[in-house]
Amino acid sequence: MAKPQRDLTSGPIGRTLFLFALPTLGSSVLQSVNGSINAIWIGQLLGERALAATTNAGLVMFLLVSAVFGFGMAATILIGQAMGRRDIDAVRRVFGSALGLFSILSLMVVVAGWLLAPAILTALRTPADAYPLALAYLRVIFVAMPTGFLSVLVTMGLRGTGDSMTPLKFMALGSVIDVALNPLFIRGLGPVPAFGISGSAIATFIANTVSFVALLAFVYRRDLVLRLRGAELRYLIPDPALLRPIVTKGVPMGLQMLVVTASALAMIGLVNGYGTGATAAYGAANQLWTYIQMPAMAVGAAVSAMVAQNIGADRWDRVARITRSGVLINLGMTLTLILVVTILDRAVLGLFLGSDSSSIDLAAHINVIGSASFLLFGVSMVLSATVRANGAVVGPLVILAIALFPIRLGLAWTMRPAWGADAIWWSFPAGSAASMLMTIAYYRAGGWRKGRLIPPQRGEAQALADSQPAAKPMPTG
Repeated sequence: MAKPQRDLTSGPIGRTLFLFALPTLGSSVLQSVNGSINAIWIGQLLGERALAATTNAGLVMFLLVSAVFGFGMAATILIGQAMGRRDIDAVRRVFGSALGLFSILSLMVVVAGWLLAPAILTALRTPADAYPLALAYLRVIFVAMPTGFLSVLVTMGLRGTGDSMTPLKFMALGSVIDVALNPLFIRGLGPVPAFGISGSAIATFIANTVSFVALLAFVYRRDLVLRLRGAELRYLIPDPALLRPIVTKGVPMGLQMLVVTASALAMIGLVNGYGTGATAAYGAANQLWTYIQMPAMAVGAAVSAMVAQNIGADRWDRVARITRSGVLINLGMTLTLILVVTILDRAVLGLFLGSDSSSIDLAAHINVIGSASFLLFGVSMVLSATVRANGAVVGPLVILAIALFPIRLGLAWTMRPAWGADAIWWSFPAGSAASMLMTIAYYRAGGWRKGRLIPPQRGEAQALADSQPAAKPMPTG
């Protein structure tokens, strides 16, 4: 068995956590840059209607990914806890069951998505001139999703074993292929015909497939922990004893993403009431926030994997120190980004709005008010990642729902007569502060520690039942 790249249950905590989180941060940056470049290709080569079509299709994809991603997060923590116990057979049984489940879900998504795509786009009120393009793009994307789902599951499983570098390498491979093939298949070249907007989706399908096959080959060539051989291949038949924690802990994670999405849609509805200039400024500020929040996402994911392994190893003496290190590392990285973005905000915002846009001043104003909220958001992310690593998923879900709806949206709505649009911008730090305070209270006084695992005998699947998912990157808004 090849050892994981990093032992998360021993050694210096701060350094180990930082080095483990960096590749995860790199993967998030690559993913965002990949999406931005592809949007540029589509906008430049096909125009605004095509870009609007992919925006509508992108919302559908996000909702689908949110629905199943929690299952992958649950499997990741199960793998992490089993890895902490050095129970390699349990690691492979969990991974096999998750891979079998994801394969079934992926096939269901392809069939249902292809058949229901017209109804979905109609329900979203996709503009009539963008509808045909969105339908063509979405149907091909549905075909591309299975290898994308499975690739994400493998990378998440690798992080659960302590390997965050391998996922970065193959994320980079897929991103390079996707970016390079987009203009080729959109416009065509030589023997390659012009597929238009479908070409962008075809490029994504090829990139997903090549990256997944290469990643799987690497896992087997290096004999990494997740590989299944011989009799272990029977683990691909989902084990009900393992599916129970994957589903029961994964569903609340998926619900968190749906809560965030609903809040974002409600917020953009309020912003739209102040006109196109406000919407454009808010959209540009969100582009900056996408990157500002990345350290919190990466550190939260690293904390979750590290805590899970230490809980599995019964090293509770390290859990609080991991959490404290995660908070400090995240504050340092996020504060640095906020300062850089604040200094360069007008130049960067000009890339999205145009250097002579009248919305730049408003976007800079929004960014100054809203960006500080991500310092508070990061504290919540790290603490939530810790408690989730031991199966506590309902508490963070309730806290998130309260912070986003009665507090953030409530403040934005009720204070508009007195504060105008500023009520919306100030609702972001208010919601983040409320979330942080509630999460701190839950971390200190909640019963999340009581669900910790008793190390099972090798091969006992049922003993893995009390496990949970890691924090998933969330969209701004």
